[in-house]
Amino acid sequence: MMLVPLAALSIAACSGGDEDGTSITFNGETESGAAATISTDGNSGAMKIDLPGFKADIAMPKLKLDAGDFEMNGVNLYPGSTITSLNIADGGNEGEGSGGVTVRFAAPAAADVVRNWFGEQLQQAGFKLTAAGNALSGTTDEGKPFRMELSPNGAAASDGTITIGG
Repeated sequence: MMLVPLAALSIAACSGGDEDGTSITFNGETESGAAATISTDGNSGAMKIDLPGFKADIAMPKLKLDAGDFEMNGVNLYPGSTITSLNIADGGNEGEGSGGVTVRFAAPAAADVVRNWFGEQLQQAGFKLTAAGNALSGTTDEGKPFRMELSPNGAAASDGTITIGG
């Protein structure tokens, strides 16, 4: 289980300040199948740990992740993007490949511009993609399911969700 690396990431990337941070959730299972969760709140920075036999609420500075903090096969998020939430689901006892990652982000460009940029970058990285409207879907270079959905947020910005695996 990767609970310790997530806690280390939360501590290492703290930025504080008045702006919204990034919410991160890690959902997994212990070897016995019991649920295990660690999460950080992007608005307050609070970290919650819910493990079998151990629960904690920890006051932390806010964590803020941006385009350079997330990478898919060498491809970062669209330049200038900020990550609003990151959800990592461990496959637990269901085996390799049953978990997934969901990233929600805000991009400083129109949805079609972001989709076209990602399409080019990800295809060069070995992803097999199909475009439909403001969405891309297909598989990673490892054959895992991939989906990106974008929605306009004003004339020159967009909000996106990327789902890998699951």
